[in-house]
Amino acid sequence: MARTRIFIVLVLALTCGGAFAFGTYRYVQQGPAPTAMPTRAVIVAATDLQLGAELKPEDVRIVEWPAGSVPDTAFSSADQVMGRGVISPMVQNEPILSTKLASKEMGVGLPPIITAGMRALSVRVNDVVGVAGYVLPGARVDVIATVNPTQQQTDVTSKVILTNVLVLASGTKIEQDTEKGKPMAVSVVTLLVDPSEAERLTLASTEGKIQLALRNPTDKTAPETSGVRPAALLGYAAARPVAAPRPRAAVKVEAAAAPVLPPAPTVEMIRGDKRAQEVVRQ
Repeated sequence: MARTRIFIVLVLALTCGGAFAFGTYRYVQQGPAPTAMPTRAVIVAATDLQLGAELKPEDVRIVEWPAGSVPDTAFSSADQVMGRGVISPMVQNEPILSTKLASKEMGVGLPPIITAGMRALSVRVNDVVGVAGYVLPGARVDVIATVNPTQQQTDVTSKVILTNVLVLASGTKIEQDTEKGKPMAVSVVTLLVDPSEAERLTLASTEGKIQLALRNPTDKTAPETSGVRPAALLGYAAARPVAAPRPRAAVKVEAAAAPVLPPAPTVEMIRGDKRAQEVVRQ
């Protein structure tokens, strides 16, 4: 009897489950078909793009983008971006916008990156000056100059002359060794500066040595520094010349004239053949 009840309950459960599954399937089949989201073709970067790069066919690709979220300045055809220069770095799969590309008339390379009123100035660096290779395009640096204006060792001064300078490019170029006449690789960093900063940077690199200090790009502060000299670096001030003591004015001291006293009264005494004078004391 118990087995019969268990069998009946099992049959009822299977029947109810099958009925619900069949009803759900029929509802899904008879429901409205999902509508496809409209899309548009958008040109995106196929790889990371650096400042000054010229766009080539292998640098871009076309993806379908939701039509309602396509940026206003996006491109839909690769022909619209071919040969144009990149003026703002882009990462892979980022939509290519007109604000990040130079116009076709401006060409490629550094010229399109230079904003109005600014100049691109290149300086020679080494591994130490270039912060061990961490000075890359888009980084921000301070420029520290070490100059000896009087050729006196005590007057050597290091000072921050430029702050928050944008690095446009970094790399190596081939120059001829003046002594051996052979080509050699020279590291060069190109900085974006205004004309007055370009003058200071040129003078510092010519008359002394420069050092680049890498900084956080979100840090906009520009603290004023007074520079440092060797004496202050070692913790003591430079010795100042000691002024010779001023001679004192000669003071004439006149001795007071001694008062003239009248001679004391004396008495002459005769004793036999001897005479003596005795002073009479009062």
